[in-house]
Amino acid sequence: MRVVIVGAGLGGLCLAQGLRRAGVEVAVYERDAALDARRQGYRLHLDGRAAQGLHACLPPELYALFTATTSRPSRQVTVVTKQLKQLHRVQFPEPDLSVPARVNTSVDRFVLRTILLAGLEDVVHFGRTFVRYEHDADGSGKTVRAFFADGAEDTADVLVAADGAGSRIRGQYLPHARVRDTGDRALYGKTPLTDEIRGRLPKMLWDGFAAVVGSRNLGMALGLVQFQEPPAEAAARLWPAADFKDAGSYVMWALSGKGKAFLADERMRAMDGPGLLEVGERLVRGWAPDLRALVEGACPEDTFFLNIRTSDPIERWPATAVTLLGDAIHAMPPSRGSGANIALKDAGLLCSELTAAADGERDLLEAIDRYEADMVDYGFTAVRDSLALARQGGGPLAAVASLVSRLTGRRGA
Repeated sequence: MRVVIVGAGLGGLCLAQGLRRAGVEVAVYERDAALDARRQGYRLHLDGRAAQGLHACLPPELYALFTATTSRPSRQVTVVTKQLKQLHRVQFPEPDLSVPARVNTSVDRFVLRTILLAGLEDVVHFGRTFVRYEHDADGSGKTVRAFFADGAEDTADVLVAADGAGSRIRGQYLPHARVRDTGDRALYGKTPLTDEIRGRLPKMLWDGFAAVVGSRNLGMALGLVQFQEPPAEAAARLWPAADFKDAGSYVMWALSGKGKAFLADERMRAMDGPGLLEVGERLVRGWAPDLRALVEGACPEDTFFLNIRTSDPIERWPATAVTLLGDAIHAMPPSRGSGANIALKDAGLLCSELTAAADGERDLLEAIDRYEADMVDYGFTAVRDSLALARQGGGPLAAVASLVSRLTGRRGA
């Protein structure tokens, strides 16, 4: 069996790791020129859904590298006003990283993608833009050929769309599957944990995730990434070839709200990082000095702006040699922190089904159909839940309530 994956995000790389570990021939094509070619976010919350997918797909050394480079565990979530007056706080036990199903942690996206790329350098092709695909000439739908903008082609038994919310494969394969703008916007920043920032960091951030209720239309999410083991040191023990580019601890912040809280979309999209950071500084003018210091101390080039999009649920489709995972099929708002978790769960499940087909345990199209039946169910359930939370208008408070619910197993926290 040969599998071609379009997209070297978390889900695509995780799937490639699992297939290669199982002895399945795989190739990954990514339009970006390099792993760090564009800003895609910083701190990610991962739970048992993601950890089980990673555990199923990664070699033991790389899974150990993943757990070693997670951020130090959070012990609470806190909601405060823009003047740092506490509104709500919930404490919870430390997570158990030794059992994948019980993992609750945070990671740096670039560090995790570097781990997922390790050992795949010979099968991941950067700078390749997917254009279209064709099924085999006899129309059986059992093999597929992918075409790229530079004239390259590749033929496979399975083509996997892991190319994000703007998926070209989905656009051709399931043109009725729509991704739409929610009207929400987010401005992301990354502030290195320098000595000055350490001295001004609100105490709540040393203990866990935090959210600031700034106004009716604007809130701020804050999360510290302080590696349990410096990535370079962990790599020296477990996978020396991994290059984390001097990854250091930092605070991730995101100013989020309705579009009217920011400048017009066309103006925001036209700005570079320094310009966007100036917008962020204006938005927190009048907030507590220590919160302003976090924004003012951010790396200008690491500041970026996003429109928040979501997928409309669709009915099942007949299985063919083309399938999808992650945001390519079920993009969702970040309000429940489920996007990365569901993409990695997809990867683990799809890997299991394709491996079973490669081993002759079931027909290939049956394996894809089994995967899609489960994925559509849990994937669009996550979309629905994320969208419902976003529509509540709860902003940071709702997001924190959701996070507390996941971490403690309680509702309405």
